[in-house]
Amino acid sequence: MTPTQRTRIIIADDESLIRRDLREMLTEQNYLIVGEASDGRTAVELARELKPDLVIMDIRFEGDDFDGIDAASLLTAEELAPVLLLSAYSQQDLVARAKEAGVVGYLVKPFSEADLAPAIETALERFNEFRALKKESKDLRRTLETRKAVDRAKGLLMDKEGMSEREAFRRIQKLSMDSRKSMRVVAEAIVLAHQIREMES
Repeated sequence: MTPTQRTRIIIADDESLIRRDLREMLTEQNYLIVGEASDGRTAVELARELKPDLVIMDIRFEGDDFDGIDAASLLTAEELAPVLLLSAYSQQDLVARAKEAGVVGYLVKPFSEADLAPAIETALERFNEFRALKKESKDLRRTLETRKAVDRAKGLLMDKEGMSEREAFRRIQKLSMDSRKSMRVVAEAIVLAHQIREMES
C-alpha cells in the first residue's frame, strides 16, 4: 500500500504533543489518521472498532502497566492491524518482548518526518508476510517461530545474494510452493546450507 492510497492509521501515545506532531507529519504525507489514543487499551478498542491499516504506538505509557507491547500482542493475536512501535529505548529485553508480540517495526525517538514513510511501508510489508505465514500455519506461536526462521533466511539471501527484503521473501515463498514444503522448512534449509558452506570455506 502506498501513501496515495490513504493508509488508515491510529496513533497511540500518552503525550499529546507527540500525537499532534505525528498527526501533522502523517497528514502532510497523505496518510489518513482515523483515531488517537493516550493508552494501549484504548488503542486496542479503537483498532477493533475502526479496522485501521496500521497502529503507531509508544512502547510505554506513563503510569500504566499495560504497555505498547501488551497492546501489540493483542492486535497481532486478533490480526487487527500491524504495529509500528515508537521507542526511546533500545533495551534488549523490550526488543525480545516486542518480537514475541509480533511487532513489525520500530521507530526510535526522536525521529524525523523523512523516517516515517519508510518505516510505515516496511511495517505494512512485514504484516503482509506475517499474514502469508499465518495462513500456512494456523497456530500463532508456530507462526511466530516460522517468521523467525524466515527472517533469518531472508537476512542471508539479502546479505549473500544482494536481494531486497521483498525479493528474499518471494524467493522463499516460491521455493516453498515449488517443493510443497512449508516456508519454515525451506527457510531452515537455506540457513543450514549457509552454515555448511561457512564450515567448508
